[in-house]
Amino acid sequence: MSSDRAVLSVLGELVVDMLPDAAAGAGPHGTTPHYVARPGGNALNVAVAAGRLGVPVRLLARLGSGPLAAGLRRHVELSGVDLGGFVPATEPVSLAVVGLSPEGHADYGFHVQGAADWQWTDEELAAVLPAGTAILHVGSISSWTPPGCEAIARLVEQVAADDRALVSVDPNIRPMLADGPVGAALGNSPESVRGRLERLLSRADIVKVSAEDLAWLEPDAVDDLDATALRWADRGIALVVLTDGGAPLRIARPGRELLHREPPRVTVADTVGAGDSLAAGLFVGLLEAGVTTRAALEQLPDEQLLPIVDDALLVAALNCTREGADPPTRDELAAARR
Repeated sequence: MSSDRAVLSVLGELVVDMLPDAAAGAGPHGTTPHYVARPGGNALNVAVAAGRLGVPVRLLARLGSGPLAAGLRRHVELSGVDLGGFVPATEPVSLAVVGLSPEGHADYGFHVQGAADWQWTDEELAAVLPAGTAILHVGSISSWTPPGCEAIARLVEQVAADDRALVSVDPNIRPMLADGPVGAALGNSPESVRGRLERLLSRADIVKVSAEDLAWLEPDAVDDLDATALRWADRGIALVVLTDGGAPLRIARPGRELLHREPPRVTVADTVGAGDSLAAGLFVGLLEAGVTTRAALEQLPDEQLLPIVDDALLVAALNCTREGADPPTRDELAAARR
């Protein structure tokens, strides 16, 4: 990248979300529902949200083959994301068919076997990680699905050992892909996924985790989310952000009191991409505050961290007012602040 500014590098999968178009109906017999293909995936959503907010961001992704690939690439490009992290791949693009509850909450059916996202190698990752990386964000399906998850874990361990960037992890569990027959076909099981995530979490400086993720990772942990957030921070993570839908956000840091922040109240279209938008808002705030090392993050006073978190919550809330993962631009965020 040509910029001298600190770079956010986001590593993960590209997924095309097939979202239901309720207004189009489902035909005279209810058997032909209409769907709109929207670019998605945790990594893509985080990168796009950060790009729209104006920081240098590179998306590290294996761009699969087929007619859906061009739309993914163009979507990322239009948001100002550096395309130098794309690795051309012969395998297909991942596909998720999304169902929405009356409240706008998303459910997913995945078509991802043999997809490009799971095939990372050490050589590919070394070639696309920019030297100016200040935050490396990994997570979601590619971070715990073989064979590529092993290369991702080795990269995280190397970056953490060199202390050259903050490492962020978002488990972003998709139970269908981590468990059961589909998970098994991908090489996943509950035990292996938890073990792979533990390897990443042991090197993480920042972790965003949802109550929904915790319900799968540690079923008993959801009984007391306050205690869980503090316990996760005490394992050596400098900043734990625990989301719980529209409930207050929990912020835990080692040796500090737990903090809560209320998300803004908005009319929700759906929640697709909300957590990814929140993560992007957090990273943007940290980069703009010059927090690019573990020491700087540990020394950041709560009174400086909380406005960053509030901005991140606002980014997520604005995303929820629109269909699909559609985070706000920098100007839209500034207008909403006013």
